[in-house]
Amino acid sequence: MKKRNFLILLLLSGLWPVIGVSAQDVWKITAGQIEPSSYYGITVANGMLGLVSSPEPLKISRVVLGGLYDIYGKGRVNNFLHGINMLDTELQINGSTVTASRISGYKQTLDMRQGVFCGEFDYQSLARVEYQYTSLRHLPYSCLLRVRIIPKEDIEVAVANILTVHESLRNPQESFNRIFNGKTAIDFCTSIAKSPTRELEIGACSSFVFDDSFPRPEVCHRSARGVGVHTQEFTVRLQAGQPYTFSIIGTTLSSATHVDVKNEVERLTAFAAVEGVERLWSKHIAAWDQLWESDIVIEGDLQSQQDIHSMLYHTYAFVREGSGLSCSPMGLSGFGYNGHVFWDADTWIFPALLLLHPELAESMIEYRYQRLDAARHNAFMHGYKGAMYPWESSEMGNEDNTVTNMYGPFENHITGDVAMAAWQYYAVTQDVEWLRQKGFSILSAAAEYWVSRSESNEAGEYEIRNVIGADEWNQNRQGGKNVNNNAYTNGVAKSTLEAACKAARLLNVKSDPMWTTVAEKLCFRKLANGVTAEHDTYDGAITKQADVCLLAFPLKLITDKEQIRKDLEYYLQTVPRKKTPAMSKSIYSILFTRLGDRERAWHYFRDSYLPNLNPPFRVIAEFDGGTNPYFLTGAGGVLQSVLMGFGGLDITDKGIVAGKGAIPDTWKSLTLKGIGKEKKNYIIK
Repeated sequence: MKKRNFLILLLLSGLWPVIGVSAQDVWKITAGQIEPSSYYGITVANGMLGLVSSPEPLKISRVVLGGLYDIYGKGRVNNFLHGINMLDTELQINGSTVTASRISGYKQTLDMRQGVFCGEFDYQSLARVEYQYTSLRHLPYSCLLRVRIIPKEDIEVAVANILTVHESLRNPQESFNRIFNGKTAIDFCTSIAKSPTRELEIGACSSFVFDDSFPRPEVCHRSARGVGVHTQEFTVRLQAGQPYTFSIIGTTLSSATHVDVKNEVERLTAFAAVEGVERLWSKHIAAWDQLWESDIVIEGDLQSQQDIHSMLYHTYAFVREGSGLSCSPMGLSGFGYNGHVFWDADTWIFPALLLLHPELAESMIEYRYQRLDAARHNAFMHGYKGAMYPWESSEMGNEDNTVTNMYGPFENHITGDVAMAAWQYYAVTQDVEWLRQKGFSILSAAAEYWVSRSESNEAGEYEIRNVIGADEWNQNRQGGKNVNNNAYTNGVAKSTLEAACKAARLLNVKSDPMWTTVAEKLCFRKLANGVTAEHDTYDGAITKQADVCLLAFPLKLITDKEQIRKDLEYYLQTVPRKKTPAMSKSIYSILFTRLGDRERAWHYFRDSYLPNLNPPFRVIAEFDGGTNPYFLTGAGGVLQSVLMGFGGLDITDKGIVAGKGAIPDTWKSLTLKGIGKEKKNYIIK
């Protein structure tokens, strides 16, 4: 069967589900049919605070505060903490509560250009309601909700802002306070609670901000809604045809970053209230305008453009400049993988962000630098030298992998992933001073680790034994045993050692001669057919994801096109369609682009995310049928397939190099805007 016919058959057979047949807008995703049983919320976030949408009007389903962990729940390890919900709003119109079952014309929209979630609906024949909320991009701990009510008849509206402490938090305390800014009252509705271990304190505060064109209503406080739930409320009478607007400012933070939680959460709420809604909104929009100066523009394919904008939006929304935080596979969209930081951050999300916004990527590598001492101690505990980064990392940088599996001690490629991200950051920024002060510390410590982790054999080679590779299924196939000389682990170790040597020469500092010796003599096995072996005992069994193929990209250790093709074609046959992570297919797309096979590059680009989309906002799950979105790791892989596959960009020791891009037949052009420190533009026709 010809390849083109094969691809058409895939489409016709329904293997790629259609979630929203056509793009409504390249900047907006609108849900017109909201079905709670198949609803996957979309997130607005500012790199610190994530708010996940609900199918119910004027509600938030989850609040996620970046970097906030405590030991509770599964695994006896640090997990992301649930935040305090401070934006939920309830409307009663003429005494009846507004719920999803009582409204019509309900639409929800994610505005990716401005980082805003919008909702609109009609309540019977009485009123039209429109609302918007966002995590304010310029204020890391604050959010804003704006509500506009357009009466169709004379009505009475009762408004309740509901603060809810999640049931996992302890000792909830509530308060209501009023201060004055001149003659203007500012009301604080505040909740404080303890983390499950009671080691941390979390606080949230909200305040109404009213439109000056109407008399300010009296706000009252009620605490009769249950444990950890209280409200601030007001009532207004509205005339038909006369729109009424009010806003709610919310702030949340914790003792992980603030000593005086209650006072500071109220201070920041007061600050935002005095700034005023229009100033808050304009500064928020300006911050997103600046982010979108770096963009990927596709001409000729509206749906691909909308999807790429969604991936860019989530990448920007889940990382914050200057925060010193990295991101979990699900970013700030929820609590998947306990909110831990994996190789997903360094290998899959970081490179695309580095090309587009080096200042955002710097926060991710700063996270690793600040936990270098913990990685050194981890190596010491395991009998190694240098730094051994944990497979799962949270606040302190110690191992947060659960004891019930063995990834933590043995999925050691993570140390190479961190080191290569550090070298990539230098390569793109060419910041020698950063390399001297921070980057070389990571690279040299990782190189020390790989020297101590490797073992010489009788043939004079160096081996890395007893590991779990990037293809984690290999352990299960070996009857629970680890493997020796996993291709990707050895590859990223070799790349780390070579980068450490290059950094030492740049900085004119002495390097350990063993870095070069081990790098040159690390062994890579071949199968009888000449294919690079995944590990010493690999026998052709199914694989979870790309492992060997990563030697060609991103490591670029295999450069011979025939070897790349041979490895690629072989391992493509070993990856099952279902329940495999999205990232591998992005690598296949990049490699096929570089091999000149545009048709298959296009196929794997689409296959890397289309089967994983969930309604109603096309949110990406980890695999086909997955229910734990948003999977930022997958988005990072797809963005790399555009930037470094179709777009032809490459990260080299001398910086960003533009190779020969090759775009799909369905695209008229591809423009990569604002790339690197110089914010260059690249156009591929």
